[in-house]
Amino acid sequence: MKKSIENVLLSKSLLFAIRIVKLYKYLSTDKREYVLSKQLLRSGTAVGTLIREAQNAESKKDFIHKLAIAQKECDETSYWFELLKETEYINQNQFESVNQNAVELLKMIKSSILTIKQKL
Repeated sequence: MKKSIENVLLSKSLLFAIRIVKLYKYLSTDKREYVLSKQLLRSGTAVGTLIREAQNAESKKDFIHKLAIAQKECDETSYWFELLKETEYINQNQFESVNQNAVELLKMIKSSILTIKQKL
């Protein structure tokens, strides 16, 4: 049985959130960085929350709206990754690894939005 894009988004966004929480723990415990890491935690975990909320949307337009906010949060998370790299809280390899997850999610969210819009 083929997984729907929503199920893939749900599972990938949950794994992404888990990774964000672990990165937050690392940054706050090992690096003693509290401000940027808190912003990262907020935006990075919001992605999955919004994707989950979209599953219970009241309409297709509401579904699109929730995914659009998830898209913005995902893009914001990439910004925090870049800032953490540029301020040397994470190295290039760490950045590439976590940012690749964000880019992949962002592409999937955009694709979902476009698919639903075409069906309207």
